[in-house]
Amino acid sequence: MRHIYRCPLRWADMDAYGHINNVVFLRYLEEARIDFLFRPDKNFKQGSVVARHEIDYKQQLKHRHEPVDIELWVTKVNAASFTVAYEVKDKDPDKVYVRASTVIVPFDFEAQRPRRITAAERAFLEEYQDDEEAVAA
Repeated sequence: MRHIYRCPLRWADMDAYGHINNVVFLRYLEEARIDFLFRPDKNFKQGSVVARHEIDYKQQLKHRHEPVDIELWVTKVNAASFTVAYEVKDKDPDKVYVRASTVIVPFDFEAQRPRRITAAERAFLEEYQDDEEAVAA
């Protein structure tokens, strides 16, 4: 199963060349990730931190009023980290703008150290697990 986030494009996201700036895509991925992880019924309340991002830009995205779809799924679940993959695209599957992945580490902010994934978090993540990697050369 995959999580779909409809991401609006903002005028300020555009650079001088008329397309969405490469840095802004990390913000889009963050919005999709927050929408996925911090839903009222599936909250990573203890917190998490990003350990790594990988991003491949496939096509330029020009500013428009129509949102893009960000598909998000889990590719790996370890004891104290997990990896999510993304595709930023249109409804047309041939129009992929970005493929990316993020390694996330659950974190105990009081103790200031990584923590293990709880059984409830693991069960939630496994619902969205698919071994297909999004970042490809």
